[in-house]
Amino acid sequence: MADTILRWMRAVNRIVALGVGLMLLICAAFVLADIVLRQLGSSFGGTDEVSGYAMAIATSWGMAYTLLELGHVRIDLVRSRLPDWPRALLDLFAMLVMTLVISLIAYKCWPVVGNSLANNSTANTPLETPLALVQIPWFAGWLWFALSAWITLLAAALLVVKGRLKDSENAIGAFAEAETLQ
Repeated sequence: MADTILRWMRAVNRIVALGVGLMLLICAAFVLADIVLRQLGSSFGGTDEVSGYAMAIATSWGMAYTLLELGHVRIDLVRSRLPDWPRALLDLFAMLVMTLVISLIAYKCWPVVGNSLANNSTANTPLETPLALVQIPWFAGWLWFALSAWITLLAAALLVVKGRLKDSENAIGAFAEAETLQ
């Protein structure tokens, strides 16, 4: 069951990552077109604002993909020297702490979105972008990251309980740079 959940999470997050990549590609094309237009004496204007919004949204949605691909930075000086069971427990502890932090961030994002919705807030820029249009997908990305982290933590805990420590390590362990260099 845990394997199925983790495979499903990876598949969904790959689709999300492709969508985020497409959004960033479109944003880059928009910026490039603006640069060309500037050379011709014109401009779209606001490309810096739009690209900033795209980066915020891409970051929040891309975090879950990075989590499942073991791309988040971890210092494993002690972890790498431990036997299997303590290493698995340390991985679960690290994942729990990260999941709690992510959940807190997602929780604290809502008041930002809620205030923008309640006040019909717009950006203090020439585009006057309604901030909720940007903050809602940004907030949804943080929610998805938190949900992905909880599901991954529970699946890894299930693997540890079943004694499948190597599978748990593959799900939430630290990416070992030394292993890839060999």
